[in-house]
Order: sequence, then C-alpha cells, then structure tokens
Amino acid sequence: MTESREAFRERLFTIMDRKDHWAWTWFAGGKITPAQLKVHFQQEYAVYVRDFPVLLSRVHGKNPPISVRRALAENLYEEETGGLTRGRSHPDLFLYLMEGVGYAPADFEHVSLLPESAAYRRWLDHITTGGSWIEGAAVTTIFVEGSVHERAVLNGTSRDEPDVEKKIANHPLVKYHGVAPRYLDLIRAHGAVEGLHRQDAWKMVLDHASTAEAQQRVVHALERSLELWIAYRDGVAQACALSRV
Repeated sequence: MTESREAFRERLFTIMDRKDHWAWTWFAGGKITPAQLKVHFQQEYAVYVRDFPVLLSRVHGKNPPISVRRALAENLYEEETGGLTRGRSHPDLFLYLMEGVGYAPADFEHVSLLPESAAYRRWLDHITTGGSWIEGAAVTTIFVEGSVHERAVLNGTSRDEPDVEKKIANHPLVKYHGVAPRYLDLIRAHGAVEGLHRQDAWKMVLDHASTAEAQQRVVHALERSLELWIAYRDGVAQACALSRV
C-alpha cells in the first residue's frame, strides 16, 4: 500500500538518522595525524568527490520530469563549474583545500581504493547507471549529499548555524591543523547553495515516489547505501588504525 508523503518521509529520515560513524570524533578532533587524514581524504576524493558531477549527470540523463531535470541541472552546474558560487568546480575546490592541509595534487591522482571503498563506489555506479531515475536521485542527492542532520534541517529544528566565516574559523582543519581559512572555499560554496539543494533533493523524491513500488525501491536503495557506507567508513577507520573511544 502506498504510504502518505509524511509516512514515507519518516521512513527515509530513519535511514538518514543512522548515517553516522564512530570515527568522526577522531576526524573532527585534534588527535588525528596528517598521515591518517590523508587516507581519509584520498578515499573521499576517489570514491565520490571527484566524480560526483558524473553521478548527477547520469541521473539527469535518464530524462526525469522537467522540474527534476531543472533541479539536477542546477546542482550539476554548480558542482562542475562553481558557477553559482566560487567559480571553480567542487572537486577543484576540494583539491585546493587539500593544498592548504599540505598535500600535493599528485597525492590524489592515482588513489588505490580500499576494498570497502571500492564496494561503495561500485554501488554508486550501479544505482546511477541502472534502474530508474528516482533511485539514482535519492541516493545521490539525499544520501550522498545528505547527513545525519537531515531530519533537523528539513523540519527546521536545527540550531541556528553560525555565519560561514565563523563556521570556517571553528572548522577542525583550521582549529587543529593550522589550515589558513582562505583554503576553505569549498565550505563557502556549500554554505551558499546547500540549503536549496537539500530542499530540492527531498522534494523531487517525495513528489515522484507516488506508488508503493517506487517508495519501496527508494527505501531499499537508501538502506543499501547506508550499509555500504558504514562498511566504507569502517574500512577507512581500520586503514587509519583508529579505535573506538
């Protein structure tokens, strides 16, 4: 039986509520080493940051409804060109941030994926090349771009966010690793567009998953994404020799 919009959204929220990992306390703290950080960032870049515009373009190419195509195209334009914010693609802004941390661009050219990272990336390729557009859109725009804070953000109950420069001043890379704030243009770009992109992501899925079968496909896709994402983060934590605290 088809669920109401509210019930379906709640099912998706319960999945996103679990997009959290114990190792974040390490990466957001001051005890992580530059070598451990490099493993983390290399895997992030090769798994999805570098090719996120490609993932979006695959979904757009499935010819979803016009309103969805428009939202995906705007997201893709920003990711690939930075044309709405900083004038540089988000993958390029990521590498600029890495320069600020002290890594060379060459460190990200030929990254070997950990087994768990490779499995998660294969899933992202599978869901954006096969199946319907709505599953690909749900995984890329709700799951990959989203976070454990989706419920609070969409319900308007999250605490007031500090202005972007204050947020940057308190960013772990600035606070603990001495990265100059000028390198965090990726955070500035996200701050400028992410609110709209979060609203668009949920609207396109909730508006068009209008049958029980479509809703179940979306739920399954997000559940599988979460399963593989947790394994991916476990693999990175193991490669960094981190332990639960």
